Amino acid sequence: MSTPFYVSPEQLMKDRADFARKGISRGRSVVAVQYADGVLFVSENPSQALHKVSEIYDRIAFAAVGRYNEFENLRIAGVRLADMRGYAYDRRDVTGRGLANAYAQTLGTIFSSGGEKPYEVEIFVAEIGDTPADDQVYRLTYDGQVADEHGWACMGGQADVVAGYLREHYREGCPLEEALRLAVAALGHGGEGEDRVIAESDLEVAVLDRTRTQPRKFARVVGARLTELLGERGPADAPAGSGQRDAGAAPETPSPAASDPGDAAGEPPVAPPVS
Repeated sequence: MSTPFYVSPEQLMKDRADFARKGISRGRSVVAVQYADGVLFVSENPSQALHKVSEIYDRIAFAAVGRYNEFENLRIAGVRLADMRGYAYDRRDVTGRGLANAYAQTLGTIFSSGGEKPYEVEIFVAEIGDTPADDQVYRLTYDGQVADEHGWACMGGQADVVAGYLREHYREGCPLEEALRLAVAALGHGGEGEDRVIAESDLEVAVLDRTRTQPRKFARVVGARLTELLGERGPADAPAGSGQRDAGAAPETPSPAASDPGDAAGEPPVAPPVS
């Protein structure tokens, strides 16, 4: 009888972690920035129909990087959980912390299970409060770890380089225009070489805006509004860094494997606003 092949638990977990990290690093980065009136999400995403940033509930948003089909399953599960909890109890019982804990349990279980591969995803769960001090941004990794972020956060792609730029230039309480230009400049920052200016059509921008009068605070920033906020741009406006795209970046034409599902018409419904 042959001896079964043995792998130590430490080596098995290390191999699974390396596998997940490599998959996540192939995509493009997503940046979350807290500004005076809410939380801003910016990602380089040429697709106009497939999104990395989406709404979960009234004051809660979801952003992800990595393998599309995996984080889309997580997003849909979050929408269903929020709808059921808000319907069965009260809309105020649906919180970003509760959703982050649910995602952490799911990701941790999948990562530690030997029966399936780990999810190649990292996600943000953000919730805005009545004041900037009440805003919450949670970052969840492929193994279920949860980090409470403050000010700014970045995941996926060249996250270390982008995070370094944000660390140097972020200013607390900045207006939306400044936060957006900072995030776009950080995404174009490659660390070495020439700067690059990301085309407006390649940007996916969304906000959780506490100044909106309706209960649902999530909104996408597109078209003339995005152009107005970005202002005049040129090579001199880009941060010092390389012009190279990160590994696995999609071509100029939209690629279904690179982003996240559907525009407002294609997304699963969320709970209707209170009358």
